[in-house]
Amino acid sequence: MNEKLSVVPVEQITRLIQVVRGQKVIFDADLAQLYGVATKRLNEQVKRNTERFPEDFVFQLTKEEYAALRSQSATSNSRRGGRRYLPYAFTEHDAIMAANVLNSQRAIEISIFVVRAFVRLRRVLASHIELANKLEELEQRVGEHDEAIRSLIAAIRQLMASPQPEERSAIGFGEGEK
Repeated sequence: MNEKLSVVPVEQITRLIQVVRGQKVIFDADLAQLYGVATKRLNEQVKRNTERFPEDFVFQLTKEEYAALRSQSATSNSRRGGRRYLPYAFTEHDAIMAANVLNSQRAIEISIFVVRAFVRLRRVLASHIELANKLEELEQRVGEHDEAIRSLIAAIRQLMASPQPEERSAIGFGEGEK
């Protein structure tokens, strides 16, 4: 078993990471394919080692979540040879734990790339949050400037408004004044 393992690009793994229940996860079928095992074998190891897979690290999708997932991407119908059980979703920590319980050389090597993909996604998310904060700060500044500009425009309009003619007394002699 000294065959050379193919390297999986981090970008490819990053595309497999989804957000479910507010957590970044990778689904069992995708993780099993990366680790070079059958999804059934991966899930068997999860069930045999439940103490290593707490619910906040791995969870099974609900029927509603799975239906929403199937509507977003074309997945096979269970009556035509597709999945018969709801998929598991693995967080970053459990993806590594899965590599440990599978105990295959490929799983161990690929787990490094999986961690890198999660880290990369975290960095991208952090940069988006930083950008959003900067945009919010800019919007507040523009809002303050908008008020100052409105005041300035109002003052200019007052200056531009033609003054109301004042009542002046007529120049010269009026009738009856001589």
